[in-house]
Amino acid sequence: MFELKVITRFAAAHQLEMVAKKCENLHGHNWKIEVCVAGDTLNEAGVLIDFGEMKQHIKKIISELDHSFLNEIDAFQNNPPSSENIAVYVAKKLQENLDNPSVKVSRVTAWESEDACATYYCLKNPVF
Repeated sequence: MFELKVITRFAAAHQLEMVAKKCENLHGHNWKIEVCVAGDTLNEAGVLIDFGEMKQHIKKIISELDHSFLNEIDAFQNNPPSSENIAVYVAKKLQENLDNPSVKVSRVTAWESEDACATYYCLKNPVF
């Protein structure tokens, strides 16, 4: 199996309830998002997926989140914009946009700081 990783970043604010009191206040992060896709078969060019194609799909998803108040995005109306739910959101949106059914999103990690992140393992618990 092959796995490719692309890293991207965005800045956004969010507000969480029922967690540490500090996080219940409106606050922001400079998020780092690691997106991995996996598959067993390389295409005729000898790659799983072109990095450029993968980056274009990810750029579109991230542009919806960048410089926003995440709580106001429709996808987070019933799911708070925690690192965990941001990782699921990115994974689901990317999988919907991949053209090749043999390429699957394998994991997404959402870093809200240099030392705190959440990883969603998509192949074990697919939401697609």
